Amino acid sequence: MNSPLRKKLLGLLFAFFLCLISQAIQPVQSYASLPDEVQVFAGRQAEVRLAVPATSSAVVDRPDIVGLDGQEQAVNVTKQEPLHLHPQQTGQAKLTLKLWGKIPVKTVNVNVIPDLRVVPGGQTIGVKVKSAGILVVGHHLIRAGQDQRVSPGEDAGIKLGDLITHMDGKRLDGVSGVAEAVERAGKSKKGIDVVLKRGEETVKTRLTPAYDAEDQTWRLGLYIRDSAAGVGTLTFYAPDQGVYGALGHVITDMNTQTSIVVGSGQIVQSNVTSISKSESGDPGEKRAHFLKESKILGNIERNTAFGIFGKMSNNPDHSLYSKGIPVAFSREVKEGPAEILTVVEGQQVERYSIDIVHVADQSEPATKGLVLRITDPKLIEKTGGIVQGMSGSPIVQNGKLIGAVTHVFVNDPKSGYGCFIEWMLQDAGVMLKKETSKNLKAG
Repeated sequence: MNSPLRKKLLGLLFAFFLCLISQAIQPVQSYASLPDEVQVFAGRQAEVRLAVPATSSAVVDRPDIVGLDGQEQAVNVTKQEPLHLHPQQTGQAKLTLKLWGKIPVKTVNVNVIPDLRVVPGGQTIGVKVKSAGILVVGHHLIRAGQDQRVSPGEDAGIKLGDLITHMDGKRLDGVSGVAEAVERAGKSKKGIDVVLKRGEETVKTRLTPAYDAEDQTWRLGLYIRDSAAGVGTLTFYAPDQGVYGALGHVITDMNTQTSIVVGSGQIVQSNVTSISKSESGDPGEKRAHFLKESKILGNIERNTAFGIFGKMSNNPDHSLYSKGIPVAFSREVKEGPAEILTVVEGQQVERYSIDIVHVADQSEPATKGLVLRITDPKLIEKTGGIVQGMSGSPIVQNGKLIGAVTHVFVNDPKSGYGCFIEWMLQDAGVMLKKETSKNLKAG
């Protein structure tokens, strides 16, 4: 065989082997993108879609915890057909996927958690929150002399959104504490040692009050606030845990747009008095009031990206449910019909039809999990779509609580975003986060 022919044959043979290797490697790489863990509820059959790249089979090491399609032996897995899991009891099992039914390429931890049911809300609530310190919302200049204007706070490097927690070593519990410290420091002509939170950072600084010649008092040159109030919607009440979740999004200060760190707070009964309808460019709002004698429904302990959470001892009045319903994992949410629960007049919760038009693939907590569109003509007639104050309205699909309304599309008020209930339940402490559940022992 001459040399050119030999080289050509060797080249073809090399290309053939490369093709074989790439066909074997590509499926293995695709398996790496599959989830490392799947959570399911005990006693409730679950469908899990695994986008396997090639003919595969699945087997579990603990069929007493999780069965596969009612069988103990391996079952086939395809892209088109979901894998049916049959959780028997709480614990953990390992689901092994085998390429071509022979080569183990991926192990998925199946974490079976206790069945969970919560009561959907929909009630309009008044929200009163006090920050864990004094929030800086602006600077202003003080007339300290004929031609002298100063802002001691700005000169000390204090920024908008900073949370002042201590002055001269004393923890602040209200604006009144600031006034006392400022007057004391001004009269003694001494500066104030300040500790503040700036995001996750703790900052220390020192500022000296200036005497306001116009108002004849000592000032810091800062606009500050220690509380906020508003209206939202209750999402769920978890009777077994005695907690609730509401709003579906973080409470931020209206001036600085920074999230409020909760020191204390309450949610109370609220009564919707009127609706300012949504229009393109104007999201509209619920107008509601809550009086001093309004019934306190619960406290506020946390303010997170997915809403506010705290203790609640009883299912509030006007609930459409007397007991809990199942909740859905994010992977169970489907595009198609659903309903929201909300109040548009007085205190009566009503159901309204919507369509889920997009579902995001979220394996970790993230906002804007789904896109929804209001289809109920009655709700559109009353509100024009989604209005401010409707955030937190629970979304129910196929008899399961799946999420909450969070935001309106300003230019299309019939549409908006929602978050998955799974992430709200994690922040409420009702459902364990995945990194926590990995440490649980099977049993």
